[in-house]
Amino acid sequence: MKSKIRWFSALLALILSLVIGFSFNSNQTQAAKKEAPLKIGMEANYPPYNWTQTTDKNGAVPIDGSKQYANGYDVQIAKIIGKKLHRKVVVEKTEWDGLLPALTSGKIDLIIAGMSPTAERRKAINFSKPYRKSTFVVITSRNGKFARAKGLNDFKGAKLTAQQGTLHYDLIKQLHGAKREPAMRSFSAMRQSLQSGTIDGYVAEDIEYKSYKTVNPNIVAVNLNKMQGFKVDHDDSITSIGVKKGNTELLNQVNSILNGISNKKRDQLMADAVKEQPQAGGNKKENWFMSIMHRYGSMILGGVGMTLLLALVGTIVGFFIGLLVGIVRTIPTPKSAGKKWGLKIVDWILAAYIEVFRGTPMMVQAAVIYYGIAQLWHLNLNRTVAALVIVSINTGAYLAEVIRGGINATPKGQFEAASAIGMTHSQQMWHIILPQAIRNCLPSITNEFIVNIKDTSVLSIISVSELFFVGTTVASQTFQFFQTYFIISMIYLILTFSITRIFNFIEKKLEGPKNYNLMANQLQIEDPKETGFEHEQ
Repeated sequence: MKSKIRWFSALLALILSLVIGFSFNSNQTQAAKKEAPLKIGMEANYPPYNWTQTTDKNGAVPIDGSKQYANGYDVQIAKIIGKKLHRKVVVEKTEWDGLLPALTSGKIDLIIAGMSPTAERRKAINFSKPYRKSTFVVITSRNGKFARAKGLNDFKGAKLTAQQGTLHYDLIKQLHGAKREPAMRSFSAMRQSLQSGTIDGYVAEDIEYKSYKTVNPNIVAVNLNKMQGFKVDHDDSITSIGVKKGNTELLNQVNSILNGISNKKRDQLMADAVKEQPQAGGNKKENWFMSIMHRYGSMILGGVGMTLLLALVGTIVGFFIGLLVGIVRTIPTPKSAGKKWGLKIVDWILAAYIEVFRGTPMMVQAAVIYYGIAQLWHLNLNRTVAALVIVSINTGAYLAEVIRGGINATPKGQFEAASAIGMTHSQQMWHIILPQAIRNCLPSITNEFIVNIKDTSVLSIISVSELFFVGTTVASQTFQFFQTYFIISMIYLILTFSITRIFNFIEKKLEGPKNYNLMANQLQIEDPKETGFEHEQ
């Protein structure tokens, strides 16, 4: 018994030390400010402002925590700032919804992502002087009935949308009679929706039209700024760089550098970005599958590896968490009053842990843990470490109840029989109850593993480069949305199918041979003729 306890303690200590060591190694101490990298937050998925590519071609910069690179107008502006500050530029690829939390929690130094300094955003962060001014348009199909709209009343019945969390979505309210469809998380999703006909158009900036036009000539942009009655504040029509409140020194440095970039230089950077942005398709001689895998196969395989890592480690660590919680919650009530109340308090804490993590979405947990820890305790967890912690404790909450149910489902007669031969409660659990409970719970553990493979997709909120996050990036670069997501779905199916078969094999092995005689002894199984007990006829 003691040896098993030592084994559990050593295993948990090893896991904890690996997590802490990985976290601190991935977040090097910034001893000298000049040597610290300049961390830029952006989606790297909004061409021509920013996009993801597999090489450092055309002056791309590395994306932190991956083997990929970011490029675009925003990246080139960031490089100018980094050069002046003598700091290496590193891109922190972050979903749009996560940019503000990433900045306020200190995970990035600047937001350079085509962001407008709206009044609401100014409450949370500071903004630099503008580095680009925009015109607002409705992007729609060339042959659609809204392509020739001249006024705000000409969009009656149009199904329109815009990116979630942006001013663009609010601007639809000025288009009288237009139907506001649910906001979408990315421009790639809106492009696909327009192409498939589920929406009539979407509100964006003129540069988005110029970018999309290069890969889809069958679209037009209806200029909203020229329409009578259309109103937009000045701050809403410009893009600026986000800086954390209180960091006045960096804000002043950024403003000084932007003042030194001429309008001609900015226009040239944007023209280059439009020309260099990812183009649709690939080698025309290749089919779509080979084209995607040839260009982005390594990126997709990296996403598969990250998904398997998160699911495997999360399930294993979650199993041990659930096992310990399940054992504690099935301990018999002590006779001593002090131990009795102590066990009740522990049981209440564990019950609260289970309720919280089973009763809230993993996406919310990821945002709270990843950004909340940084804001409250200034502990900058690595994305991968945070993701492993999130999946593990979430899985532990579910498996704790599964294992507790498995223990309680064991017939009470086995407890009584073990007690009758003098076994302690711990001996009963280790030698009799747990082997049966774990074997009976194996289908549920398998199911949790499969769920983890699929549910890692919600970790896109903290921009972990798992399979779905990578698939979204590839789709936005190739503009082959159906083909890319079909490949991703097939990979998920292969993973879940393989895991199911592996665990089915393990389950059969644990069941043991079926050709045995229950309660048999030597006399019952030997040949009656050989024993001399053959019945007389």
